[in-house]
Amino acid sequence: MLFVGSIKAGSVNCLSGFRGGRRVEALIKPIWSCHYRRSSMTTMSMNKRGHELLKEPSANKGTAFTEGERASKGLDGLLPPRVVSQETQIQRHIEYIRHFDNMLDKYVYLMGILGRNEKLFFQIVMNNLMELMPVIYTPTVGEACQKFGKVFGGARGMWLSIKQHKGKIMETLKNWPEDDVRVIVVSDGERILGLGDLGAWGMGIPIGKLLLYNACGGVDPKYCLPVVLDNGCNTPALRNDPQYFGEDIDRVRGKEYDEFVDEFIQAVQARWSPQTLIQFEDFANSNAARLLDEYMFKCCCFNDDIQGTASVALAGIFGALRIPGVENDLSKHRFLFYGAGSAGIGIADLIAEELVTNMGMDLTTAKKICWFVDSKGLIYNGRHALTKEKEKYAHEKDFEVPADASLFDVVKIIKPTAIVGVSTIPQSFTEEIIKYLTENVERPIVFALSNPTSKAECTAEQAYKFSNGKAVFSSGSPFDPVTLDDGQYFVPGQGNNAYVFPGVGLGISVGGCKHVTNAMFLESAKTLASLCTEEHLKVGSVYPPISEVQDISAHIAVATCKQAEKEGLATRPVPSFEEVRKVFYHPTY
Repeated sequence: MLFVGSIKAGSVNCLSGFRGGRRVEALIKPIWSCHYRRSSMTTMSMNKRGHELLKEPSANKGTAFTEGERASKGLDGLLPPRVVSQETQIQRHIEYIRHFDNMLDKYVYLMGILGRNEKLFFQIVMNNLMELMPVIYTPTVGEACQKFGKVFGGARGMWLSIKQHKGKIMETLKNWPEDDVRVIVVSDGERILGLGDLGAWGMGIPIGKLLLYNACGGVDPKYCLPVVLDNGCNTPALRNDPQYFGEDIDRVRGKEYDEFVDEFIQAVQARWSPQTLIQFEDFANSNAARLLDEYMFKCCCFNDDIQGTASVALAGIFGALRIPGVENDLSKHRFLFYGAGSAGIGIADLIAEELVTNMGMDLTTAKKICWFVDSKGLIYNGRHALTKEKEKYAHEKDFEVPADASLFDVVKIIKPTAIVGVSTIPQSFTEEIIKYLTENVERPIVFALSNPTSKAECTAEQAYKFSNGKAVFSSGSPFDPVTLDDGQYFVPGQGNNAYVFPGVGLGISVGGCKHVTNAMFLESAKTLASLCTEEHLKVGSVYPPISEVQDISAHIAVATCKQAEKEGLATRPVPSFEEVRKVFYHPTY
């Protein structure tokens, strides 16, 4: 496994003489040797016997334990007599899962397997990734979070309470049995997908994200830790639910909240390593960008809602530019974002970075191709109630905007070539909007990126139908292929962050990176776009199939390492694709 914690003195020397023509073994051996402690959880699992072994998810194989293992590990009589292969176990479970009509039932069943037999769970998921990714993550994870107290099947991860643990987070983190944690996904639950403040029930998101690190990015689960920072919840209906298990307090704000987050960051670095990757997830707009700005160069961290979403969206835009009829010069487009939160502004920032870094445009001009509409209407210079982030895209205007202007009114004023939905307002990309775009642009770009599916600005079928097949469509949650009445067939691309963040995280640790930068996400976008073939583009998909995500993650890991080396942030040589792929987590018995 490639993920590395802090490095013992002298262990970097094992890479000396690592030159061109390097062998896979030359990469793997140093990386394994750099583990600064043996995993205590692994040691405990190896020593367990009998019933205790069957209750240990990371070591349990159930009916697949061989006769010799049953005799040596005290399992005789505790299992049915016939030894069953992992392949047969997988087939039995996937057939049962397919009997469920309800996606949440499938989620609960799969989480039950995860709680009993970790390797079996991941092998089932990896063997059926296209089918099960929507079950273990979006859109099903949104419903799972809304009902988390009702489907909660056992402890997974850590719950840090501002009331109970502030001032002693380091001591509390010592309760986690793994002494080698390399990836942490943390949320405070305030902005779960497009569903609002779910408080402690937001734990489904860190768990789900890390399952994608494992299944898509080849990261061994034992090195991963999901965390919820519980600083209260402002959803009364949730707190009044007797099954809600978070703190029954209003959200703590200001200095006390910032101290809580800072204590957590410092405790992670002290408990494990300054190189332990911290991924911020589903923090509210008021905290997301400022926390990223605060900690980007204080620890190894990134915000997937801002940077991961931006990278995936830009990759889709790069793909769209290759479709015949779409203007292929990014600088000649005009983007209208519906929603001015951290996701939308993150996408615009990465577009601007591409225009400045690789197309020679000055930053002010680059930003002017991106316009925003928030809950108060079009954002422009001189409009009241603008945050620091929104002010970056408050452009001068030479037109009048009615106070009661609708989104359609704004579309007619701005005349965008592309509309990007990050609003969580369903059905806001109406028939009249899409038809108007099609009348003014040969092939308009229509990205409805809000999650879950119920929050999408329009469906794939609506985008294609209203535009007579002219729209280049992508969404945040998956939609089925669409065939129009005239026979046109489309496979809509899903701008799934799972394309990017597992590979970026993998690359960060492969390269021993000190920090994570926006340039790494820009390179990831280009890498992902390059893997979308002409065959995919012909059916309207601006992304490669999600079934190829492990190879995609390995390519992105290499691209991330190369960029880190270029920026002077890597501490280890850049590996090849084959070297990265060889050491992926394989959950076979």
